[in-house]
Amino acid sequence: MAGLSLRCGDCGVLLRSVEEAQAHAEATSHANFSESTDAVLNLVCAVCGKPCRSQTEVDLHTKRTGHTEFTDKTMEAAKPIDLEAPHKPLDAMDVDASASAEPQEMVAPEVNMEMLADLEAMGFTTARGTRALHFSGNSTIEGAINWLSEHQEDPDIDEILLVPANTKSEANKPTLSPEEMKIKAQELRERARKKKEEEERRMEREREKERIRIGKELLEAKRIEEDNERKRMIELRRLEKEEEKRAREKIRQKLEEDKAERRRKLGLPPEDPAAAKPSAPPPAEEKKSALPVRPATKAERMRDCLRNLKQQNKDNEAKVKRAFQTLLTYIGNVAKNPDEEKFRKIRLSNATFQERVGNLHGGIEFLQLCGFEKLEDDFLFLARDKVDKAILNTAGAELNSAITNPFFGVL
Repeated sequence: MAGLSLRCGDCGVLLRSVEEAQAHAEATSHANFSESTDAVLNLVCAVCGKPCRSQTEVDLHTKRTGHTEFTDKTMEAAKPIDLEAPHKPLDAMDVDASASAEPQEMVAPEVNMEMLADLEAMGFTTARGTRALHFSGNSTIEGAINWLSEHQEDPDIDEILLVPANTKSEANKPTLSPEEMKIKAQELRERARKKKEEEERRMEREREKERIRIGKELLEAKRIEEDNERKRMIELRRLEKEEEKRAREKIRQKLEEDKAERRRKLGLPPEDPAAAKPSAPPPAEEKKSALPVRPATKAERMRDCLRNLKQQNKDNEAKVKRAFQTLLTYIGNVAKNPDEEKFRKIRLSNATFQERVGNLHGGIEFLQLCGFEKLEDDFLFLARDKVDKAILNTAGAELNSAITNPFFGVL
């Protein structure tokens, strides 16, 4: 079957005749053509009759005019390709052969300077305007603007175009009026603006997702830190209780040894453990007898201060809770910012301090147990070298227990 077109092996475009192939070769420097049985696409607009040779041309025509109905007349216009090239004089062939044998000089393409000036007036650079006019056939402003709208994302769009020195482009007068050129330029700018806005919205969504992810990570890290702190305080209390238990056991053993020594000096027989056990005092009495021997810990003294404060104001639960929360704020500020003197210094005559803590029995004593000292100039002050994180953590734990335990100070 005879071929219906010539296919460019470099870009794949279909051409109807040898003349079109030669014109394509001169414009693009492509030289690899082969005969094809595929007919050149011929879609004719049903409204205005404009022929389109590719789907891209159809899409552009539809975008510009809104026409969507096309008639396929590809097979009607198809005819066997004539491979006989037009006769060229011998001297012209010799000139072409000698020119092809020499290295080609690369120069900027020749374009219509009036149309280039119009494009520059619309805001396009010289490099973009030159490329658009050259690749659109150097025919119309409309074609150049359409080419720019399709290729504005090309990586080399702002590079200076260079073509072989013997490449020529036809320069025709622009077919658009100044008003039409302004409209086309405005459309192109509007499309670029919308694309930029869409990109900014997409980036904003990405940033919002990143902010949400970081927020979740921070919340999770804070939860883990609070959980670890709670476990540490529980372990600290357990160790304190064990230490108190060992101290009571040592005191009990010492008392038993002293008692046995006194019996031995008096000549009495050793006391029978089985007989002595029933007569032993109850646990409560034993605890009372041991209390004078073991000094109270700071945690117990803090607890007593808070218990006394609540019992002295048992008829005003809101006032007690506000005092506990104020003390917790003072302790928390010092623990978090030990180097800030403003958190380690409290004016005793401050009306707010007096109302919430100073006038309540046990409030100032609690702060003194945390390390605060009274100064002569009417201040409570905690020196930097006396800031003890362990004591502050213990105070915070006692305050949290007093605030959250509804039975604190009742029993």
